[in-house]
Formats: sequence, structure tokens, C-alpha cells
Amino acid sequence: MTEILGIDVGGTGIKANTVNIETGEFTGQKLKIKTPVPATPEAVAECIRKMIEHFQWEGKKVGIGFPAVIKDGISLTASNIDAAFINYPITKSFSAAIGCDVTIVNDADAAGIAEMTFGKGRDMQGLVIFITLGTGIGSALFFNGHLLANTELGHLKYKKSVFEKYASNSARELHKLSWRKWAKELDVYLNHLNLLLSPDLILIGGGISKNFDSYGQYLNVPVRVEMSSLLNDAGIIGAAMAAAKGKDI
Repeated sequence: MTEILGIDVGGTGIKANTVNIETGEFTGQKLKIKTPVPATPEAVAECIRKMIEHFQWEGKKVGIGFPAVIKDGISLTASNIDAAFINYPITKSFSAAIGCDVTIVNDADAAGIAEMTFGKGRDMQGLVIFITLGTGIGSALFFNGHLLANTELGHLKYKKSVFEKYASNSARELHKLSWRKWAKELDVYLNHLNLLLSPDLILIGGGISKNFDSYGQYLNVPVRVEMSSLLNDAGIIGAAMAAAKGKDI
């Protein structure tokens, strides 16, 4: 069994667990802590260091899903996290701070990798759009199983801002929307994705995926839309899988 620690950094919470990357199953007890405010590089690194200590994982491989575009070890953007992460050498800095061999990938890409390997996207051909609905909207695109990394489809322009300000779970909570009213915004978003990309399948992940029965009935999209099977654990699993490959995506 190959076991790797996966960490999923979100706008409101940071989750971690050890993962059997051959089966996608957890091998430990999941740990979750609140994302620090402000979520500066130093503060986030300290949270991850404490997680390393909790799992007694010093000096081993660690995979981290992070809410940013990640290229060549640099976080180029900062989605729902401190702006200090823009153009920040995140892989090098986090590796030094926590004393581990760190691989960092976009958080939605990490979750998508897990769902396409062990979930409903397994063996799926054509274009699959995987989205996470949480503090923001993350996206991962797969064509014939191959990842097109670092898409940020939650940031498509909509009304006076971007779609994630209206169709994310945090938007639903902020405006105290019923499932029906919130689903209207999500439906506009999903239809826009369908118009642009003509996918064969849309998978919904993130914390709100478990509530799919509450809002899925209000969606009217001319493409198959399903709840992901790995729910909110996908980010941890996919981060560990990325680390197993030994390089940033």
C-alpha cells in the first residue's frame, strides 16, 4: 500500500487525511481546522505544519490542493485567500516551512483527479466538467480522462461581478437564498458552461454536493448533471494522488 498525506486548503477550512492512493480510501481519521484570517502564506503554512505534526508525517510526501492557479511551483492567483499568494513561490516556501516533499496543485483540479479516477468520471470519454461549489466555484476540465489544468470557470463574468459571487454555496448562505432561488443562479451558470463547452457530463462536487437532492430538481440543463460520488473528500484524495506523481500539475 502506498500511503500519502493529502491536504485540501479552502477559503473557510483546511482538511487533511492519509490516503491509500491505490484505492482512494482514507487510512486515518480526517482532520479539519478553520482557515486562518487573514490567510497569509505564513499563517497557512503554520496550519499545515501543525497538520504534519498531528499525523506524524515529518519528512514524507505531502500533496496540497490550493485555491489558486499553480504553475511551476508558483501560485499565480489567490481565490478566496490572501492576495499575498499572488506570484508567490508556494511549493518552495511550503516545503521549507514544513520540512516535507510538497506537491501543490489547484484545489478543484485535485478533486477532479480523484473523481475521475475513483468516482463517477471513471472511464468517462469526451468532455467532463467537474465543479466545486463552496466558498467560491472551482472547476476542472477533463477530455478523454486527461486534465486541462488551471481553469477558473467560476470567474467567468456575470452581472456586476463573476459567477461565483452568485452561484457558490457562500453566495447562497450570504443572501439567505432558498434552494429553489439559489438553483436559478446555478442553472444560469451551468447552461452558460454548456453553451461555451458542450460537455458530455457535468459533475458537482464540494461541500454542497451532498445536498444535490435539494436543488438538483430545479436545474434544467441539456446535458447530464450529477452529484460527485466522493463528495467533499475528493480534494484530499486528489492532492495525495498528485503527490504520488512527484510533480506539480
